[in-house]
Amino acid sequence: MSALGDLGAALIALLTPTMIFHAAWSTLLGIIIGSLPGLTATMGVALMTTLTYSLDSTTAILVLLCMYVGAIYGGSRSAILLNIPGTPASAATSLDGYPLAQRGRAGYAMGLATAGSMMGTLAGIALLVMIAPPLAEAALNFGSFEFFWLAVFGIVISGQLTADTTPIKGYIAGILGLMAAMVGSEGIHAHVRFSMGFSDLNAGIGLIPAMVGAFGFAEVLNAMWGRAGVLATVKDKSDRILPELRDLWRYKVTALRSGIIGTLVGIVPGVGEDIGAWASYVAARRSSKEAHLYGKGSYEGLLAAETGNSAVVPGSLIPAITLAVPGSASSAVLIAALFIHGIRPGPLIMIEQPQFISSVAAMLILATVFMGFYGLTLTRAFVQVLRVPYSYLMPVVFVLCVIGTYALSQRVFDIWIMVGFGLAGFVLRQMKYPMAPLVLGIILGDLLDKSLRRGLTLSDGDLTPFFTRPVSAAFAILIAVSILANLSFVRRWLASMIARWGPRDA
Repeated sequence: MSALGDLGAALIALLTPTMIFHAAWSTLLGIIIGSLPGLTATMGVALMTTLTYSLDSTTAILVLLCMYVGAIYGGSRSAILLNIPGTPASAATSLDGYPLAQRGRAGYAMGLATAGSMMGTLAGIALLVMIAPPLAEAALNFGSFEFFWLAVFGIVISGQLTADTTPIKGYIAGILGLMAAMVGSEGIHAHVRFSMGFSDLNAGIGLIPAMVGAFGFAEVLNAMWGRAGVLATVKDKSDRILPELRDLWRYKVTALRSGIIGTLVGIVPGVGEDIGAWASYVAARRSSKEAHLYGKGSYEGLLAAETGNSAVVPGSLIPAITLAVPGSASSAVLIAALFIHGIRPGPLIMIEQPQFISSVAAMLILATVFMGFYGLTLTRAFVQVLRVPYSYLMPVVFVLCVIGTYALSQRVFDIWIMVGFGLAGFVLRQMKYPMAPLVLGIILGDLLDKSLRRGLTLSDGDLTPFFTRPVSAAFAILIAVSILANLSFVRRWLASMIARWGPRDA
């Protein structure tokens, strides 16, 4: 009851003209960014972070969360109309959304996607309010040894679950991020490392320039190389935007299951909204009586995908707020934004700012309301947004990358860092290396470095406590199993053992 009271009080505090105005425009901008192929939610949040320095912390976080929610939802627009997901999270949406658009049911498909996104976000918010506080209290028992393994775990998990081809590429990207985090003055004795004689590197590689480069400029370059979509323009006279209640009621179990799956996927560090969408889609198809319609314009498949990817948004904030370990690439950017605005995510959040989780939940509810409003009233207008040529759009995005990077410290050097990470990110993307582990490596590198050295100081250089303390040992075993389970020769060995000791035909 106390949690509901705190949530109600936080929601009432946000219902001021100023806050409603900021929620309205940032959610709309997020939907527009998400609907444009090549502009991802992570890039939108990263660019917006650079433009919120002048706002107070509550307003800035509201703007960023509304941008996040809107962008994840907005990706369904181009997935349905162009068969090109506006964000990776909407890849599963295109499987059934685009066939519906080709049959002249684009309006209904987008209305159903809107309803699914709203239900998924609300389900995730409910679990956020229930799970985050006890998780933060449990994490209060963590020390330097546990935080070291927690940082390693975040990078390992993100590396193996976001790579497009093999997990080793995710690990390499994470290690590159850790290497970048080691540049500059270390956090305990301020000894300068790996600056290569450049005084501008004494303070280290800035997170914002690196992040904007890897997700912003690299996305611009990647989008310029991508294919253009063909807009579905077939119209059916029976098409409507407002979803029918009978369809929502028929698939209520699918929506609930997808909301739970998406939230649980979001809790796992570094997984992301795309995995939440696919996991929900596959689970729905396996248990569906209409499995033969999936991929051909299934209402249930579309609803499952959209509910799942939207539920990941609040789910990914659970580890981000309570453990300072990102649940997705976008939540990694949000962690950086929280630090910039004077909020320290982690186990101490319930002591330093006990009402923060309720405030975040209230902000997500406000974003969901505006997402539903825009999704049902401006569907036709979003079609025109998709007609914006890349030749007009991408130069504007690049200018925002430069301005946002320079605004933080007014250093031209940071612009060069942004460009360098953008070029590196583009090359890595062409070779199918994921960007999330790279940025997570930069974010978690400081935590890993300080925790390792503090732990060694406490143990007088003895590594034993890293493996003998119960939570540390559990993390170490979990990380080892995660890595080994993704090695091809280990999988082949396990397959041969199962074949040898498994049941035999008589």
